[in-house]
Amino acid sequence: MTLADAQQHIEAIYRERDAARGMAGNVQWFVEEVGELSRALRQGDAAAQREEFADVFAWLSILASLAGVRLDEAVAARYGAGCPKCRTLPCRCGA
Repeated sequence: MTLADAQQHIEAIYRERDAARGMAGNVQWFVEEVGELSRALRQGDAAAQREEFADVFAWLSILASLAGVRLDEAVAARYGAGCPKCRTLPCRCGA
């Protein structure tokens, strides 16, 4: 599954409900999921980490969709040439 495919898949599952919740409500859920990911990382639970990374991606994806941002295009525009500051891969500027 590509990044674009994944974003479209998440939209198909949640867009209607999440659009009704509004951006602010979705940001709150996103932040909560980031907290759960942080906890899973601290605890070292690989299964929980995998689940929480997926949840964080799903919430980020729906936020991007509601804002009209295609994640694949945003990532390519920002990081396609390497580091956004020094344009090298790997980064040599330490940014």
